[in-house]
Amino acid sequence: MRIHSEGLLRRDSAEFDRGVSFYDAVYGFAVTLLIANVDAPPAEAWQDLSSLLATGVLHQLGGFALSFIVIAVFWRINVKLVQRISAMDAATTAANLAAAAFVILIPFTTQGISDPGSAEFALPTVFYAANIAVVSLLQLGVFEVARARGLEIEPLTKKEHRRFVLDALPTSVVFLASIPVALLWSPEAGKLTWLALIVIGPLTARLLQRGAVSQPED
Repeated sequence: MRIHSEGLLRRDSAEFDRGVSFYDAVYGFAVTLLIANVDAPPAEAWQDLSSLLATGVLHQLGGFALSFIVIAVFWRINVKLVQRISAMDAATTAANLAAAAFVILIPFTTQGISDPGSAEFALPTVFYAANIAVVSLLQLGVFEVARARGLEIEPLTKKEHRRFVLDALPTSVVFLASIPVALLWSPEAGKLTWLALIVIGPLTARLLQRGAVSQPED
């Protein structure tokens, strides 16, 4: 497949390294912004544990911890995706920037689900779930754009590519599925839906691995 040369930043160039450093900085900045969602409790709240918990700080710290893990996982996925490509062209860079833009939104949507005053409403859960699902799909899109433009270091076969896509989809599927749950039942039920990834993620990976062993490659 012909490699498109428009705006091409090859892996062995300083420009490629600058691009990777920029995306790393975006993910790091997004993680740092999460702490802005945690309000410092007033001095009197530190008198005892019950007073401290009554401020809602534990709920805010829970939102911080959740999104810290989410952004860290997305950063790691981005690193692995970039490791698979030999260069970044204009289209791949645009796709990566789109994913980074929604990563930066995560601290904002985290505010909605972690603030005790808004967490009881369904809309914050819906926005957060949609945010995470979009980032997951856009990150997959980065690789798909690079693949379509001939930038894979080691091109995947059709079956390998199919397994790669199926392995990447559970996150977006689960978070999108949690939206109607939050709207029809409750925000808490929507959030509990996210726990399905603890089972679905490893299960999908195991099933795909078994399929890889039992089926010959194209």
